[in-house]
Amino acid sequence: MKLQIHSIRFDADDKLIDLIKKKLIKLETFYDRIIDGEVFLRIENDESRINKIIEIKLNIPGDQLFAKERARSFEIGADEATEALRRQIKKFKEKQMIH
Repeated sequence: MKLQIHSIRFDADDKLIDLIKKKLIKLETFYDRIIDGEVFLRIENDESRINKIIEIKLNIPGDQLFAKERARSFEIGADEATEALRRQIKKFKEKQMIH
């Protein structure tokens, strides 16, 4: 799977990028036909501590999966977003089985 990671208005460190890549590559164990993915990391300028936003878009044959999470850290957001994508993949595969 080809991944593009964009950090908007800040520079993400290699440790964070590696963590996100590892989590997304694990999704291939559930569905091995993922074409590519795009990740956007953003920090909002508001007063709350929950200001880190991660958006993940995965392209699969015939469809596109998307998850957006807001959390205290990018690590927590990545966990939640990949779990949401895992559920979407599972649902997508169940629909494919029916047809």
